[in-house]
Amino acid sequence: MRVGRLSDVPRSVLIIEDDPRIRRILQMTLQREGLDAVEADSGETGLERLAERDFDVILLDLMLPGKDGFEVCREIRRTSNVPIIMVTARGDSHDVVAGLEAGADDYVSKPFVAKELSARIRALARRTRAPQPRVRIEVGDLEIAPQDGTVTRAGEPVNLTRTEFKLLCELATEPGRVLSREELLERVWGYDYFGDSRLVDVHVRRLRKKVEEDPGHPTVVTTVRGMGYRVPG
Repeated sequence: MRVGRLSDVPRSVLIIEDDPRIRRILQMTLQREGLDAVEADSGETGLERLAERDFDVILLDLMLPGKDGFEVCREIRRTSNVPIIMVTARGDSHDVVAGLEAGADDYVSKPFVAKELSARIRALARRTRAPQPRVRIEVGDLEIAPQDGTVTRAGEPVNLTRTEFKLLCELATEPGRVLSREELLERVWGYDYFGDSRLVDVHVRRLRKKVEEDPGHPTVVTTVRGMGYRVPG
């Protein structure tokens, strides 16, 4: 899997948006923040841009002509773990969840606030700053190497996105302790005042599909009703 080049300070953003007015607003907003903003007016063009070079973050509209945002997101996730922020005009909770299930890391709704968008992009970078301990963590048949960014299950590699990996590490480094959704939002996404607990729940479901023998009856990442999630100690 291709690894997205996410640095402490993001430098390049790919904007996949078919509305030229919104695309221009996004580009100007990001350029004012000192970012290299590259435009794509369709999902197909966006995939071509991504094949040509690496980006730190992708802003992906859900409602695209041809390949929609869900399909584009799934296609990107087959080869890359570059952070993806969905940009959607829809208020339907189902669409937000579906986009996250497709592999997005975060979302922002139209009309968006420029400062919030910039904060979300920078939060994706900040969460990787802290040096990871040079230790290996074992949880059942999982072996997690935080410093190397790798996970194996029964000796076989497990492909996780950056967000899924960060989520697993936060839980696994404190086995037995329940981490609330609010705490996980702060630790993994880097914010809480405009966070959405659905981000945590959807990413836990995605993570379970990859690390659990039976995702319907999880033993690695368990739910503590009314409190949050934990990895058994």
